[in-house]
Amino acid sequence: MKFLIRDRVFGIGEDFWVEDEHGEKAFLVDGKALRIRQTFELKTREGEVVAVIRKKLMSVHDAMVIERGGDKIATVHKKHFTLLRDHLKVDHEGGGEWTVRGDLLDKEYGIEGDEGQGPVALISKKWFRVRDTYAVDIVDGYDIPLVLAVAVCVDALTEEKHDD
Repeated sequence: MKFLIRDRVFGIGEDFWVEDEHGEKAFLVDGKALRIRQTFELKTREGEVVAVIRKKLMSVHDAMVIERGGDKIATVHKKHFTLLRDHLKVDHEGGGEWTVRGDLLDKEYGIEGDEGQGPVALISKKWFRVRDTYAVDIVDGYDIPLVLAVAVCVDALTEEKHDD
């Protein structure tokens, strides 16, 4: 399933809608202002919080934590960065991990599942002329709110590095 995100997710206190492939509002990313650390809530159209995304304050590498129902479900952190490539890792609390690899010039990021699982999603910015617009194409069968939360983390963590 494809989703379109049309705003910059790095700004604290900014809210924006995630639209489905039919242009319908599907999720709201609610940027929480007045917090010590960068925080977003991913909400359904009806206002139900399906994920909370927080930047970790004390970590060797930049990282963000994804929570659901008060429990940590995943951590997204930078594995390493080179001049033109990003490499991030998503550690799931229940075990397993996803790998995110991206190309800074093409603005393409692929999320791969555990060994042998194959692709989870593609995050693509290269086809959009508007700077802060990107698509997230999620493979059927994956947890949509979790993958969208990972996409928000990827955008925040990679944009932060490239804006420095």
